[in-house]
Amino acid sequence: MSDLANKILSDADEKMSKAVEVAKEDFGAIRTGRAHPSMFAKIMVDYYGTFTPLSQLASVQVPEARMAVVSPYDKGAMPLIEKAIRDSDLGVNPASDGAVIRVGFPQLTEERRKEFIKVARTKAEESRVSIRNIRRHSKEALEKLEKDGEVGKDDVARAEKDLEKHTSGHVAKIDDLLQHKESELLEV
Repeated sequence: MSDLANKILSDADEKMSKAVEVAKEDFGAIRTGRAHPSMFAKIMVDYYGTFTPLSQLASVQVPEARMAVVSPYDKGAMPLIEKAIRDSDLGVNPASDGAVIRVGFPQLTEERRKEFIKVARTKAEESRVSIRNIRRHSKEALEKLEKDGEVGKDDVARAEKDLEKHTSGHVAKIDDLLQHKESELLEV
């Protein structure tokens, strides 16, 4: 296969891997029955007029399955962090004791679990669509190479087969992540 076709394939593979990583982050932010520091990853705090990721303003520890402890680096930001957590889609009510913010995670109801599964399925489908778009753009680039006479027909056919394998592999990873998240959500 030509260097140009290989370059297109490696770019596509890299972008598809990033799409899988984004899906993994999105799934990590979906609340399950137990607390996890990644649940706080997407929370943005209005820190003196600038939206700042919570991870830059505080550390998050999980001392027990249904409890997270948020320790702000700047104690003056505590009410701002507390408000951001309360307003997030975690569905929790944080409590401050002046030094740290404790976040208790109640048992999920069956209805809430089903809502989270729908959210997870939506995120998975968005990632699959993203991967398919990458495949489409790469395929168009390969066809353009063939049309311009830079690469032979056989090389393009081989590259498209490889592209299809990459696509299937990355979609399978997303499906595995989704299946794992669903089983995690259904675990009581």
